[in-house]
Amino acid sequence: MSSNRIEMFGIEIDSLRMTGAVDRLMTWINSDNDAACRFVVTPNVDHTVLLQTSPPLRDAYRDADMVLADGWPVVLASRMFGKPLPERVTGSDLIPALFRAADKAAPLKTFLLGAAPGVAQRAAVNVHKQYPNVQIVGTYSPPLGFENDAEENQQILERINDAQPQLLVIGLGAPKQELWIHKVRGQVNAKVAVCAGATIDFLAGEKSRAPKWMQTTGLEWAYRIGTDPKRLAKRYAKDAVVFPRILWNEWMKPGLRRPDFSK
Repeated sequence: MSSNRIEMFGIEIDSLRMTGAVDRLMTWINSDNDAACRFVVTPNVDHTVLLQTSPPLRDAYRDADMVLADGWPVVLASRMFGKPLPERVTGSDLIPALFRAADKAAPLKTFLLGAAPGVAQRAAVNVHKQYPNVQIVGTYSPPLGFENDAEENQQILERINDAQPQLLVIGLGAPKQELWIHKVRGQVNAKVAVCAGATIDFLAGEKSRAPKWMQTTGLEWAYRIGTDPKRLAKRYAKDAVVFPRILWNEWMKPGLRRPDFSK
């Protein structure tokens, strides 16, 4: 295991702040190395629950080049278990941070893959207005079930590779986005791919982020469930039951360095 990674919930998570993650990703993006596309995943509570019963998702996480803690409960758990992560680094914050770090002399070529039809195009317009050092070279909204359609997958890869992006932003939802990039990474002509969930929707103004105070106090989940209860209520209810069990199993692992609450 890398010295700057911690092991928890059966996966390894990079112990990085936002600045460190951006610096490392920009180094990869600007590299002349012709290695396969590097990809980034961002575990939150829901991902952690899914990982317990999905070997293919665990394989994707194992092979990811960067694993960043998206959820506050994941960060807090790391501190409870005596191996603290420095901060929460969400995909929705990471992409704008990469855009801000791009060099104006050489605009960051970016492809937006995901969201509903038309949303990525609106996101591209907003990105061009807000980040003159970013060039959206392509967008695409795959149809439902695309992951099981070999011809559609080939067309997606051709769209991406013809555009020759440096950065691929994938907003297909978990675990679909992680499983897809893990399967095709060797065929993607991009330096870095980030599994970024609803980021394209946020860039387009289709959805709004929770107020900053809710993000920093771990209450973003309440805002999200309030704005999209039909889609998220069942998921969060399941997570609320399963995640404490995962925490307990982690706590009971032999050799865990537990904090001393008696001091």
